[in-house]
Amino acid sequence: MSNKFVGAHCSASGGVFNAVINAQEIGAKAFALFTKNQRQWVAKELDTETIDKFKRALDDSGILPKHVLPHDSYLINLGHPEADKLEKSRVAFIDELQRCEQLGLDRLNFHPGSHLAKVSKKDKENTVVMKPIEEECLDVIAESINIALDKTNGVSAVLENTAGQGSNLGWKFEHLAYIIDRVEDKSRVGVCIDTCHMFTAGYDIRTREVYDKTWDEFEKIVGFKYLMGMHINDSKPPLGSHVDRHHSLGKGEIGLDAFSFIMKDKRMDDIPLILETIDSSIWKEEIELLYSFEN
Repeated sequence: MSNKFVGAHCSASGGVFNAVINAQEIGAKAFALFTKNQRQWVAKELDTETIDKFKRALDDSGILPKHVLPHDSYLINLGHPEADKLEKSRVAFIDELQRCEQLGLDRLNFHPGSHLAKVSKKDKENTVVMKPIEEECLDVIAESINIALDKTNGVSAVLENTAGQGSNLGWKFEHLAYIIDRVEDKSRVGVCIDTCHMFTAGYDIRTREVYDKTWDEFEKIVGFKYLMGMHINDSKPPLGSHVDRHHSLGKGEIGLDAFSFIMKDKRMDDIPLILETIDSSIWKEEIELLYSFEN
């Protein structure tokens, strides 16, 4: 019996319950979904019928709520330097957490945020406060999480590491640790590690030696107790390029060995391992491939 729960980010088009059906069709034991249109700020509230259909479908599928990894809207930036846009993001993030709560799900995956090369805080003389721009943005992200957790119940905020493209933060393990350190309720914060983002941020996992070194660093800086999910992707760009472009397993710069290491690694047991590879038509085969690595 496998202790790994592999799936993919499934379409919820036509209703969130369809994500469960789409997951089952590819033999998934876990899945990710958007609970609303990810490219719109406001969505229709989830009605009782939709919620009931989702819960029933999930129950029938045998997939546990803890193996579902919802993703928030790409529009949200919890570190936005402009007050009005930051507030808009915070309201939207709270709504996303509430939607997960309504669906009986216990975690919400999100990208930490971006400073957009702007600094927001000024002192009384209207000069920039001398605080590094990254640190200031990380403080704002942590404050955003604290506000959201205070206004919601039962759903953990799961920070996703980024590739570090543009002004996106969260690409260093230190960024994730900095935010977690400032979250008041540690029982409701976690991390999702994306293998493509990890690799293009400069963390190599291609050989056993560097795989162990990278994950030892993760344990030391962040801690496996916070790992609540993974995105399993190969990478089109090379190591350390800070470019976020996923590839199908074994077709990119990472290669298959790293994914074999993950499937044999007990530290990745009992969490959702989610494919976001570029060809959804082969997700079923990729799921089977990953499970074959356990043997």
